[in-house]
Amino acid sequence: MRGERQANRRIRLLIAIFVLVFAGTLARAVWLQGVQASSLGKLAERQHHESITIPAGRGTIFDSAGLQLAIGEQTTTIYGDPRQITNARGVATAAERYRGVGANALYPQLLDHKSGFVYIKRFADPKEAEPFLKRAFSGVNSYPEEKRAYPQMTVGSQVIGFAGTDNKGLAGLEVEYDKSLSGKPGRQTIVRDPFGRAIDVVSTTPEHQGHPIFTTIDSKIQANAEQVLRDTVRQWHAKSATAIVLDPHTGGVLAMAQAPGYNANSASRVAQSLQTNHAVTDVFEPGSVFKLVTVAGALTDGLVTPDSSFTLPPCIQVADKCIHDAEQRGTETLTVAKILSHSSNVGAITIAEKLGASQLMHWIDAFGFGKPTGLDFPGESGGIVPAYPDQWSGTTIGNVPIGQGIAVTPIQIAAAYGAIANGGVWIQPHLVEKVGGRTLHDFKHRRIVSPAVDAELKTMLTGVVDEHGATGNAAQISGYTVAGKTGTAQIPGPHGYTTGKYVASFVGMVPVKSPRLLVLVSVDEPRSAIFGGVVAAPAFAQIAKFDLQYLAVPPDAPLH
Repeated sequence: MRGERQANRRIRLLIAIFVLVFAGTLARAVWLQGVQASSLGKLAERQHHESITIPAGRGTIFDSAGLQLAIGEQTTTIYGDPRQITNARGVATAAERYRGVGANALYPQLLDHKSGFVYIKRFADPKEAEPFLKRAFSGVNSYPEEKRAYPQMTVGSQVIGFAGTDNKGLAGLEVEYDKSLSGKPGRQTIVRDPFGRAIDVVSTTPEHQGHPIFTTIDSKIQANAEQVLRDTVRQWHAKSATAIVLDPHTGGVLAMAQAPGYNANSASRVAQSLQTNHAVTDVFEPGSVFKLVTVAGALTDGLVTPDSSFTLPPCIQVADKCIHDAEQRGTETLTVAKILSHSSNVGAITIAEKLGASQLMHWIDAFGFGKPTGLDFPGESGGIVPAYPDQWSGTTIGNVPIGQGIAVTPIQIAAAYGAIANGGVWIQPHLVEKVGGRTLHDFKHRRIVSPAVDAELKTMLTGVVDEHGATGNAAQISGYTVAGKTGTAQIPGPHGYTTGKYVASFVGMVPVKSPRLLVLVSVDEPRSAIFGGVVAAPAFAQIAKFDLQYLAVPPDAPLH
């Protein structure tokens, strides 16, 4: 009897335990289905569904002849999800074959289960990535990614600029036209298995590729200008040099070069000073090339003619300063044309005094100084012009007419002389002529001087190059007429002008009757020679001669 009671007690205890376990299991199931169903469902969906961005291809940048200046190279980016990776050591070891991937650095990242994303190798060559991906490591995936590349390397690098790691423009035309170049990314929702492998595509929103950009730059003209500048910097042991080649009838920039330059593919490792486009962002005192403004204003206002003559003393007293010409001379009589061709400071100031401060400021504004040209390039400087005449010091009327006490950019000078090359009409300079299928037309233009005055200025500027003993003889090109102006300007420092530091420049047009080209050359801090006619004029002639032959421009003068 006692044995029976013990057996029954054990059976009841066992049944009670089963009932309790069943009740607990049932309660757990009810709680999971009723209370946690929603959140668990979302978690499961997140574990198996993944929404990824499909990058839009960045638009190509072309030169005027259709040569690619900036392109998108297709690469493969490999990444991992540490929460799904089961063989972190194997992944790290296999990845080490890629340049720049260290197993010791990657391994601890793959073990960090708090992170859901780790780059294993970004921008890998698709062919190199294929063997690694075929090993099908759990938690390892990839996606196609575009990397910006610059096939012309150094050619036009300061103009084209560069895009960053995420394919966003950071400098030059890449940032100026970033919105058009970028396009619109797409999205794709995919289903992955427990090992992180894609097994289905649920939905796709297609990407829209970026628009191509067609520039006015001609790569051959650009490359030649850069080579001439490198040679010029080397010859004169200069700090740097800048050149602009402009089509004066359209405002299109055919070349915007500087030396030293840099390879745009290595932009992240290059000093900011090399990336800067000095032709647009930097200002300098122009020196004698600025005398054009004074002479053009006086001619237009009827105060002088090219043949008007002035008896000029060795120096001219302006307030407490006696300003003289670059070369010492005695008292002499010069016409307005000779004042320009011999670059007489005393003569230019004498004409400016007849013009007056207010009218001089009017002509400075008319030629576009003191404000950006509107070039389609980021960070363009407007230059620095004196305050209103009633705030001028006593010496301002002696400084500004000869290009001192005023700061301009190379593109402003090129555009001003481009107006004379274009019959007296200023045209807004530009670097891009077409975005996608849209041709750009709305470039500003305005008449600065009459055709008659323009013709007089062209004749006088021709004398700067052709006349025996004039300052621009070294700019002559056999078979072509050239008109232009030299400039030599001392560089200002924090406590006045810096001894021994100058900017030498030359700006000219060719052929004179119907100019096809406007070329500016500026050389910063040359040594052993400082004058624009010695340092910059020969570089102008080399650049222009190549361009004339390349563009098959017919000669308009005898060979010499």
